[in-house]
Amino acid sequence: MQKKYSPKIGVIGISGMWSSDHLADVIQGKTGFRMVINMEEVLFDMEQGTVTFQGQSLLDLDALIIKKLGAEYTPDLLSRLEVLRYVEDCGVQIFSRPESINKVLDRLSCTNQLFRSDIPIPSTVVTESMELAEQTARSMGKCILKPLYTSKARGMVVLDENNNIREKLEAYRTSGNRTFYLQKWIQIPGKDLGIVFLGGNYLATYARVANADSWNTTTRSGGHYEPYTPNPEIIELAKKAQEPFELDFTCVDLVEAPEGPRIFEVSAFGGFKGLKDAHGIDAAELYVDHVLEGLRHGKN
Repeated sequence: MQKKYSPKIGVIGISGMWSSDHLADVIQGKTGFRMVINMEEVLFDMEQGTVTFQGQSLLDLDALIIKKLGAEYTPDLLSRLEVLRYVEDCGVQIFSRPESINKVLDRLSCTNQLFRSDIPIPSTVVTESMELAEQTARSMGKCILKPLYTSKARGMVVLDENNNIREKLEAYRTSGNRTFYLQKWIQIPGKDLGIVFLGGNYLATYARVANADSWNTTTRSGGHYEPYTPNPEIIELAKKAQEPFELDFTCVDLVEAPEGPRIFEVSAFGGFKGLKDAHGIDAAELYVDHVLEGLRHGKN
């Protein structure tokens, strides 16, 4: 009888959150091993050269899947990636690699990579100057002020000439944001798209359909998921957008705007719920199979 392949694969995530727990459950079903690692509780001892979670060494694992680095997007996540970079250097395979996730973790890094790759994005201006930010917002007519570290539209502010631009910019800075990231308003036709790739290969697309009372499509604001089949040109554009980031699992956020398709961002963490609700696809099952295949053939 052939021996079952049973590598030790941990999940970087948060216990109690559906996507982290479900991914760990799928791993357990396929390997017999289960471990969800909250990075807040990891100890990195440089003198000893050890990285532990609740007394267990992460260096004894065969692989890690990064599902969620923290409950919120903050610059602290960069420090957590550095710890994982060391774990990777010690021979533990990580999906997606810390180096790849670092490219999408903050909004400016992601947008800059898209811009440099000639991917169509909304008109975007970045400055630390209050005066230049105000001038830019007025020249755009209507725009979105976006924090560099955020998800599901948290902390985003709509600016237009009728809603006290200067006052909102000052409040934004007072709340601890130094950089003004301004993106010209795009008329969203009731939905935007999450186009998902696994190992660089197209998986499926779901639409985030907006609540009638919200300017954004996030489920946090009452939006919901629906199945969607984009045309081949849209899929090809999304594929090109995600390629420079070299992520194992990624979701490309795209809007089919009147002026043509525009990419908002490439994400390393989303997609599970959208695929499940819209298509009945269990992304965790597919992702774990991808990881097992990578381990068998030496991903790195």
